[in-house]
Amino acid sequence: MRIALITPYGREHRNGNWHTAARWAHFLREAGHTVRVQVEWDGRAADLMLALHARRSFASIRAFAERFPSRPLLLALTGTDLYRDIREDSDARQALELAHRLIVLQDRGIDELASHLAAKARVIYQSSPDIDRQPSPAHTFEVLVIGHLRAEKDPFRVALATAYLPEHSRIRVTHLGSALSKEMADTAALAQSKLPRWHWLGEVPHKTVLKRLSRAQLMVIPSVMEGGANVICEALAAEVPVLASHMPGNVGMLGEDYPGYFPVGDARRLARLMAMAETDPDFYADLLGHARARRSLMRPEQEASRLRQAVAEFEQRTG
Repeated sequence: MRIALITPYGREHRNGNWHTAARWAHFLREAGHTVRVQVEWDGRAADLMLALHARRSFASIRAFAERFPSRPLLLALTGTDLYRDIREDSDARQALELAHRLIVLQDRGIDELASHLAAKARVIYQSSPDIDRQPSPAHTFEVLVIGHLRAEKDPFRVALATAYLPEHSRIRVTHLGSALSKEMADTAALAQSKLPRWHWLGEVPHKTVLKRLSRAQLMVIPSVMEGGANVICEALAAEVPVLASHMPGNVGMLGEDYPGYFPVGDARRLARLMAMAETDPDFYADLLGHARARRSLMRPEQEASRLRQAVAEFEQRTG
């Protein structure tokens, strides 16, 4: 099939949407499909459209639906779609109605949809290939935060948590991700000057992210809003336990019984969990055991199979 794959962010943004689009394009090309990845649909004929992000891709979704009303349109929902836009934005809501199939990236996503929309939704977990472990630093306990500095990510929560760590703690936090505004950059610079355990490196190449992850001992994802963070897949692929804010997008990835949750915005509780991960081998082993159990859902072969199945369902209908 000729597939138009729409992502609102191009390669230059290096964010989760782009990485998902690139990975899905690869999986679909391997299955024999012709895939064009575009930020906005150029109007060229396609047998199927696969769009990421209801609100930001709405212009392409509407144009395709108007020109080819009988051709399948698949829509993958992001965190801002599920947990904000479909409540507030008419374009996002209309995109849900136009789509023939909705894709959510973790099993709690369907809970956010009205029953008639949930009936056409499927779960496709994101994935990462195995990441070989590298030796961790001997004299520090390396904690990694991965994500651009924007409000949905609650980017300074981990920095604030370091102020509550015991004085003797060996924890060192490295944050990777670009500041998306001057205000965020200024706040990061101030935090770095006041909180010596927290280090912001800005945007780095993805291969550097994976290298850092391969020797980290812990990852923290403090987000207020997530649709299904691919950095969780990468952490599990590197056998790095995760501490995560207790919100639906993270619970849908890690499972309800995961022991590493803290309340959204609770820096003190996060600090306690970080200290436990550093000093309590049983707690660390419990985190790692749960992470390994969830890893099976997030392998590339699983993601590829589910995606190809979603497309094949409509290929049979149009063939």
